[in-house]
Amino acid sequence: MLILADENIRKLRWDWAALVDVIEETARIMDAGDFAQPIKPYLRYGDPQNRIIAMPAYVGGSVRTAGIKWIASFPGNRRHGLPRAHGVTVLNDAETGEVRAILAGGMPNALRTAAVSGLLLRRFAEDCRPDGTLRIGIIGWGPIGRTHFAMCTHLFGHRIERFSLYDLAGIDPASVPAEWRSRTRLASGWEEVFDESGILFTCTVSKTRYIRKPPAPGMLLMDVSLRDYWPEAFQEMPAVIVDDWEEVCRENTDIEMLHLTRGLRKEETMTLADAVCRGALRRVPAGKPVLFCPMGMAAFDIAVARYLADLARDAGIGTEI
Repeated sequence: MLILADENIRKLRWDWAALVDVIEETARIMDAGDFAQPIKPYLRYGDPQNRIIAMPAYVGGSVRTAGIKWIASFPGNRRHGLPRAHGVTVLNDAETGEVRAILAGGMPNALRTAAVSGLLLRRFAEDCRPDGTLRIGIIGWGPIGRTHFAMCTHLFGHRIERFSLYDLAGIDPASVPAEWRSRTRLASGWEEVFDESGILFTCTVSKTRYIRKPPAPGMLLMDVSLRDYWPEAFQEMPAVIVDDWEEVCRENTDIEMLHLTRGLRKEETMTLADAVCRGALRRVPAGKPVLFCPMGMAAFDIAVARYLADLARDAGIGTEI
């Protein structure tokens, strides 16, 4: 059994294009039905904003791995100088059930989250924005926001005109990679980021929704944190993409709010698999905003963890017990 911590994963020679390819291959495997993924339960106690989520899955095809991610999210940790999220991913041999690897730390979760965004953004850039530059905004500059910044620069750096960034706690200019500071503006409020961006990532831990402004025509809203938009922000319903309707239409997400207040139905949405396997984004009318709400699929976590564990074994990194 291989044990990997974040410091081990940082030493690996992974790259963003390969991570996004892992997500795309997994999406195709799932679309073919070769997977198992029960609805994930949420464990809550004490403070209701805290949660620990169990995410089991089996992925067939070229992955052929089962496992589970156990991920805690305690937003108040930031007041005590602790990370918001703590997690561990366990990989089991699909044939015998033997535990083959344990990945502890926040990096696998952050890499999976940004790689899923990278896949949708890659399809959007190819199908809806094949030419021209990209103006990207990120609201929230924690680990997830910074990981999305890194993903964007590595995959789309040649097309990025500028970044706009905002965080309630402020952003240290030194936290922006030096080679990108001339093309990055630190905004004084989320409204500036919203107005300046054609592609907007919300990567917050906000307790309350705050965005009421309608998106600009053709804007891509990457709703990573899932609870940022009031329903009235969508005066006209955007094209809505989800990773899984049953997962995302619950737990007070923006999708659930649109379902309850505006009557949004599953059949009115597209899935990530629709975008990847059936070119659904090419059918979005010109000028219509696109809203992507990924709840987080355990299958993607298992596939990314398998990719990282394979790299570690090949490189002799980590602890074998």
